Amino acid sequence: QVQLVESGGGSVQAGGSLRVSCAASGGTFNYVAIGWFRQAPGKEREFVAAIRWTAGSTYYAYSVKGRFTISRDNAKNTVYLQMDSLKPEDTAVYSCAAHRGGSYYYSSSYNYWGQGTQVTVSS
Repeated sequence: QVQLVESGGGSVQAGGSLRVSCAASGGTFNYVAIGWFRQAPGKEREFVAAIRWTAGSTYYAYSVKGRFTISRDNAKNTVYLQMDSLKPEDTAVYSCAAHRGGSYYYSSSYNYWGQGTQVTVSS
C-alpha cells in the first residue's frame, strides 16, 4: 500500500513562491504517476499537475501552466510542485495522489491520497 505525505505548504503574498513536496513510500513502483490536486473551500477538487515516475512526462492544468512546475526525485521517492507567481485564487488544500491508470486529469484515476497541505495566497 502506498503512503503519501505532503509538506511545504504555508502562506505567501501574491506574486510569491512556494514549493510543496510529496514523499511516497510502499510500492510506488506499481504506480504510473503522481498527481497534485487542490481543493478550495466550497469548490470541487481540481487537477493541478501530474508527472510519470519513469518517463518524467508532465501534465498541467491550464490555470497553472507556466507558473507551476512539477518534478520528481526518484531516488527519494519524492515529487515536488514548485509554485511561482502565486495568485489569491491558488489558495487551497493541495494533495498528492498515486495514479493507477486512465486520464491524469480526473481524481477517479487515483487511488491513494495524502492528507493535504494548506497553501494560502494573500492579495
